[in-house]
Amino acid sequence: MNFFSFLSENPEFLWVFTVFYDLTITVILFKLFGLRGLYIAVTLGIMLANLQGGKVSDLNFFGQTFTVSMGAIMYSGIYFATDLISEKYGRREANIAVILGAISNIVIMFTLVLSTYYLPSQIAASSQSVHSAIETLAFYSPIFVIGSITAYLISQTFDVWLFNKIKDITKGKYLWLRNNLSTLSSQALDTFIYTFVWVIAGELSFFVALSIALTKYIFKVIIAIIDTLFIYVVRSWTPTYEKNY
Repeated sequence: MNFFSFLSENPEFLWVFTVFYDLTITVILFKLFGLRGLYIAVTLGIMLANLQGGKVSDLNFFGQTFTVSMGAIMYSGIYFATDLISEKYGRREANIAVILGAISNIVIMFTLVLSTYYLPSQIAASSQSVHSAIETLAFYSPIFVIGSITAYLISQTFDVWLFNKIKDITKGKYLWLRNNLSTLSSQALDTFIYTFVWVIAGELSFFVALSIALTKYIFKVIIAIIDTLFIYVVRSWTPTYEKNY
């Protein structure tokens, strides 16, 4: 059995692996490129989260089945990136990262929609299947796209504000407190907003959407705890790019 076969047959381990994979990418980008790398991490996170928001799977922990979204994992990593920006570079730079992420996501989604108006060529056998796949992503639901961007902007702006507010109140102490309190509060806000998006879109009833949202939030809490370990490891690093300038 190869590694990828093992992952597909063990979705619980796959979830843990994906969380560490996502956070590690941010760490590498930060180490190599500093603030610029974290801008890239936020942009990648929001784009990947929205493209994979509809990718849901079931995990089994302690005899209980939980439905999780691949998008939620990638989205949670954004909080690690913006908190690290706030810690190292300040509130202004963190807000710029949030805005860049929103703009990038809008451009990506509009470009996908635009590309669907190019009819597939008959020269390649895969043209129609690729066209259909892009149509699915582009037109999954305009409500989801609008709702996702709205939830992202509100929750991320709140996260940056609360992180820096707690930092000021505690005079720079207790990194674990501001990292977790800001992330968990803003994640709850994001989850609450997105729950209503599912209901408005007519995909789920309110109670079903709420139960899924609560499950997602539990996993977001776990990711927040994990990323606290990461931020303590990297907060004193001097990125390679900044060493050279």
